[in-house]
Amino acid sequence: MARDLPIANGSLLINFDGRYQLRDIYFPHIGKENHSLGHPFRFGIWVNGTFRWIDDDRWERELGYEHDTLVTRVVLHHPDLPLAMVCNDAVDFHENLYIRRVSITSESGSPLDIRLFFHHDFHVYENDVGDTAYYEPQRKVLFHYKDLRWFLINGYRGPDDHGIDQFATGQKEINGLQGTWRDAEDGLLSGNPIAQGSVDSTIGLHLKIESEGFGEIFYWIAAGERFDDVTAINRRVVERGPAMFLNRTNHYWRLWVRKEANNLDEIPTEVGQLFSRSLLILRTQIDNDGGILAANDFDVTQFNRDTYSYVWPRDGALVANALIQAGYSAPSGAFLTFCLKLLTKEGYFLHKYNPDGSLASSWHPWYANNERVLPIQEDETGLVLWALWNYFEHFPEVEFIKPFYRDLIVRAGGFMASYRDQKTGLPLPSWDLWEERRGILSWTVAAVHAGLMAAARFANAFGELDARDAFEQAASEVKAGTDTHLWRDEAGRFVRMINLKDDGSVEVDWTVDSSVAGLFLFGMYSADDPRIIKTMESVRDRLWVKTEVGGLARYENDYYHQVSHDLQQCPGNPWIICTLWLARWTIARARSQEDLQPALDLLKWAARRALPSGVLAEQVDPYTGAPLSVSPLTWSHGEVVQTVVEYLDKVSHLNLCPGCGHPLFLRERRRIRALRLMDQAART
Repeated sequence: MARDLPIANGSLLINFDGRYQLRDIYFPHIGKENHSLGHPFRFGIWVNGTFRWIDDDRWERELGYEHDTLVTRVVLHHPDLPLAMVCNDAVDFHENLYIRRVSITSESGSPLDIRLFFHHDFHVYENDVGDTAYYEPQRKVLFHYKDLRWFLINGYRGPDDHGIDQFATGQKEINGLQGTWRDAEDGLLSGNPIAQGSVDSTIGLHLKIESEGFGEIFYWIAAGERFDDVTAINRRVVERGPAMFLNRTNHYWRLWVRKEANNLDEIPTEVGQLFSRSLLILRTQIDNDGGILAANDFDVTQFNRDTYSYVWPRDGALVANALIQAGYSAPSGAFLTFCLKLLTKEGYFLHKYNPDGSLASSWHPWYANNERVLPIQEDETGLVLWALWNYFEHFPEVEFIKPFYRDLIVRAGGFMASYRDQKTGLPLPSWDLWEERRGILSWTVAAVHAGLMAAARFANAFGELDARDAFEQAASEVKAGTDTHLWRDEAGRFVRMINLKDDGSVEVDWTVDSSVAGLFLFGMYSADDPRIIKTMESVRDRLWVKTEVGGLARYENDYYHQVSHDLQQCPGNPWIICTLWLARWTIARARSQEDLQPALDLLKWAARRALPSGVLAEQVDPYTGAPLSVSPLTWSHGEVVQTVVEYLDKVSHLNLCPGCGHPLFLRERRRIRALRLMDQAART
């Protein structure tokens, strides 16, 4: 099930599913240590003897956010209950505090006796061994803890009315026990004060509302490493009032998302809203230590017993680049600094990493065909360098770049220059961006070329001209090899992948794959190059999904979460990122406002594929448009931001120079100007 509502502050991430059940609690890193393991934390309400859990099918739910912020707005109504509820959830932007306000309006002509029940199915440190849950009467709060992970739970009705009204702790998932949530269904909890082992808890908060009246109640979970951490947070909330924390978080995120002026008047409202929401959702997936997580939807473990809660240098670099283009130096700079610590001494990045910088799980072998191989996706190394150069262009902070030059730029550039076939000039085989095949990929050679050119530009800026020349020469040879071997006259397009055989022959993978877009996305070829035009037209014609849903598939006969085997209609499921690559190609080639319309249509398509909350999945069902695989996918939202920025850039250029047909965007012109200034500095 998708995660419709993520809220976070860089250390604490809370996810809700489409039924408004809290499903994930990540702490102290975004993506590392999910203390619920995807188990639902149930929310129920008892009104004058009638009880309903929030997952009841008869609830009418509107799940969304307050405008331009990471505070939720969830509207709830059940036909059996004479009231309407509006809930606001937030993770405080500063404290490791999750807080919910429940506002209730009576629709009854008589008083309402209301009891709200909040259930907690913690698996502290991602397991259920040795947990403790206990009630503490002094503060009237409930704790869950194990080792250096503490969670304090409390409620509030006013300055002189805070604390839990009912509680129960008990065991679950052993000896046939379901948990304390069952105890709530009669409106009364047992009051058992402590449990250890595989435990859960439920609390009750009471509220009385007069006929056709209004009331509100607050509930929160404070997270910390020690007892003193969570009790200090709790004390501040009680003293200042929980509404203050909601309000300040609301204001913080509105300031954050409007930090840079974006002329959203040039795009339809739904696209502008998706752009702003994508920026905010991106921030929920970024750890305060810099890691950009691919996705934090724990339900994907049902597919392959692993998650997307890792930092892929490629995904991170592409998302960081989108943030750079949108003007956000802090999260993009933190990611690049995170990468600086990960590069091997040989100069490459491995498959993926945990948000604390440790090496993550992998399925890439070190040994194949009776020989040692590098278990890498070389595009990850190239794209981090490429993003670093783009960062320096936008935020020319020399002191920030200085630590990168010797330990990342020169080292990674040297690796990419050397890790090549001497006959063809092409990079040696590595794993593809889809992590399914090993060879020499068009996407990867484009990323390596971009990385080498970035290294050359840095070397030039730092006055190391011999290094500049060596990197430029390697990039030139990569491009020449691509011209010779990856462009295939017989197909009239660039191909996805080749492999060089020992006898000198070339094994060609003829599958049409949207990732060939990398050849123009990273600047190796112009979007107007006749070969790119033929290639992208082939991608569009062969991979467009011919159902009412539409969208572009990854590649022909894509097996991952495959819905249909009717390959004429559905070459694969529609992917958000692949569809937006097509939009970006259209933008790059546009010479008039009219030329931009197809790109705008594709951005509208992406907006229609979002959940009501604005969340985008990795891919969607080709017949229903329902989200498939993980949701939200960070990369999907990064592509929205990148595409909108490029669209607005092109609109600005066309407005300044209507009909001139000049192919350079404003950002590209600024880039060239920066290069000239650096050339002058190097000569001086």
